[in-house]
Amino acid sequence: MTASPEQVSVKGREGWVFDIRAAGPKTGAPVILLHGFPQDSTCWDQLIEPLTGAGYRTIAPDLRGYSPGGRPCRVDDYTLDHLLEDVLDIADDFGSESFHVVGHDWGGVLAWALAARHVDRILSLTSLSMPHPKAFQQALLTPVQAARSLYALFVQIPVVPERLLLARDSYVLRRALQATGLSAERAGYYARRMNEPDALSSALAWYRAAMRSPARGRGSTVSSPTLYLWGTADPALGRRAAEATANHVAGLYRFERLEGAGHWLPETEADRVIGPLLEHLAGA
Repeated sequence: MTASPEQVSVKGREGWVFDIRAAGPKTGAPVILLHGFPQDSTCWDQLIEPLTGAGYRTIAPDLRGYSPGGRPCRVDDYTLDHLLEDVLDIADDFGSESFHVVGHDWGGVLAWALAARHVDRILSLTSLSMPHPKAFQQALLTPVQAARSLYALFVQIPVVPERLLLARDSYVLRRALQATGLSAERAGYYARRMNEPDALSSALAWYRAAMRSPARGRGSTVSSPTLYLWGTADPALGRRAAEATANHVAGLYRFERLEGAGHWLPETEADRVIGPLLEHLAGA
């Protein structure tokens, strides 16, 4: 049996401290796992054991806003530049000059941007759920994807989203997570995490900063070996962007449609994710 992940902390260049769960042989090829909203590093638990069993070194951080020691108050501190610096600082702390990157949801946004802007450091890119940002931006011009993404406009309102989502023992947040496919246990866990001081406001700052800042580097074509897995029943991210992602990858590309799968692929579809993922990592 693979040993449980080691809990470590890394201080980034801005002084914020990130909680990280690292596992696997220290000599193994590094795989950095980037979670989305409103998750944390535990979303990767079902994938970590098979990855480390295959000889990889997994590095799963609680990202900016999710680590208690890394929750800036200003929305401007959650721009893409800051978020990418955090990942590179973590990689540097582990001595990983180059690494495989796997991202889900917002972690997928970071993964695409890393491959576009720091191609020399990326051994391979895997995105779960999140299409290429340019494909997503184009899909937003359609009524179907625009309707799916209305929540991102709602959370731009100050204070109100936090109050609504956390009221009555986080009833709305828990119900939303369960309605989109997470178990009651996992939904409750994330709701408790979001009730930590400043946690939800910090997590929502990713959305708020994205609206304020230019999309530099998000729409660039990537050349790293790329695997993209998308669930056909994802309520947030539709078919148009998923299928158009191929237009923005210049290198080796594999697109896996997971029929009937929803949004939370690392947790609800780990058995269907791990096979293509291991094949992709081995071939990169």
